[in-house]
Amino acid sequence: MARLVTTQLLLLLAWVIAWGAQPTASRARTELLDVCMDAKHHKEKPSPEDKLHEQCSPWKKKACCSTNTSQEAHKDISYLYRFNWDHCGKMEPACKRHFIQDTCLYECSPNLGPWIQQVDQSWRKERVLDVPLCKEDCQRWWEDCRTSHTCKSNWHKGWNWTSGFNQCPVGAACHPFHFYFPTPAALCEEIWSHSYKASNYSRGSGRCIQMWFDPAQGNPNEEVARFYAEAMSEAALHRAWPLLPSLVPLLLFLLS
Repeated sequence: MARLVTTQLLLLLAWVIAWGAQPTASRARTELLDVCMDAKHHKEKPSPEDKLHEQCSPWKKKACCSTNTSQEAHKDISYLYRFNWDHCGKMEPACKRHFIQDTCLYECSPNLGPWIQQVDQSWRKERVLDVPLCKEDCQRWWEDCRTSHTCKSNWHKGWNWTSGFNQCPVGAACHPFHFYFPTPAALCEEIWSHSYKASNYSRGSGRCIQMWFDPAQGNPNEEVARFYAEAMSEAALHRAWPLLPSLVPLLLFLLS
């Protein structure tokens, strides 16, 4: 009987700690490092991809994307999402390269685990939310797109898809990017429904995700993911401890 009670107590304690250690916004995901999203084109687990295409190549040592996905990320109206960058006239090449890099980061990075959230969408089961994007990357993205045009501030929804690719909805006028995105933060945070959060931290700080990096110097986003994963684990333990006093009556009952 004593052995049974001890087992019950240990199982109960383990459950409390495990419950508290899971992210509050997504109880199902407990792995935060070296993981891939459960989304439309992602691999199940990250692995080497020696032939990743051009701007996606920095992730070739450990990637959540396939070679084919990396090639499609560089195409206009590719099979990935049938998204038309030129919905308000030709997007400037200096601007488009940021959207290609954004796609490569989203599809290929195994370092976004701390920000993965569950979603109920037909084309994916998970997304990222509030990934802290380094301020220089956000600033340059905004500056290089100032002379390009768009008709919407949220590119995740509200398009006219009747032609098989996105077109501006009726009544939506084309304007320079800065009309819909008056600040770098507005661009980075609003364009993909807060997938990114404009960080106050700089590149190399270890506290923000870099969209651009030199793979010869290693992937700086690995350190960033570890920092936030550890911070989340510590916060989870603080959430678990307050639960223990409420278990005292139950523990006394099991021991009686």
